Amino acid sequence: MVLTHMPKINGNEIRPGNVLEHNGGLWAAVKVDHVKPGKGGAFAQVEMRNLRNGSKLNERFRSADKVEKVRLEQKDQQFLYESDGMLVFMDTETYEQIELPAALLGDRRPFLQDGMTIVVEFHEAEALHATLPQKVTCKVAETEPVVKGQTAAKSFKPAILENGIKVMVPPFVGQDESIVVNTDTMDYSERA
Repeated sequence: MVLTHMPKINGNEIRPGNVLEHNGGLWAAVKVDHVKPGKGGAFAQVEMRNLRNGSKLNERFRSADKVEKVRLEQKDQQFLYESDGMLVFMDTETYEQIELPAALLGDRRPFLQDGMTIVVEFHEAEALHATLPQKVTCKVAETEPVVKGQTAAKSFKPAILENGIKVMVPPFVGQDESIVVNTDTMDYSERA
């Protein structure tokens, strides 16, 4: 795998979503506020999340500060199976298999389905982040029965999906129906 080192950028060029090498760690810029105080030079107040352990950091970068911007390599990986808390994926181009900890997906792990292709971001050979498809079709395992004459404008009702996740669904969705769930918000999106 080739690590692409980007040229160093100035502190005032940091944008949300940038991955930076800082204090020996890899950090994703979550929020960036540009501050121009009355006295002294302008600076960027950057909220960062460590890509390895999830810790957060607030850092001030002056425009003269140079930071190393890192480009992560994105690869499509097809999910094969889970074994002892490790998820086994196959690279869709090279057919190489890799194992990633299930914790990499966090609370979105139940949405991972057999054969599903996800995007894994790598830094050198280290997998740092995994993204599921934004919309996943799931089956409703249990919910209150459909009430005739109830409209979608009324409040949503709780439902438990086959994967064990609880979501709120419109009143017209019944048990054993397939629905589409947005994996970013973990909410009901539409009927499948």
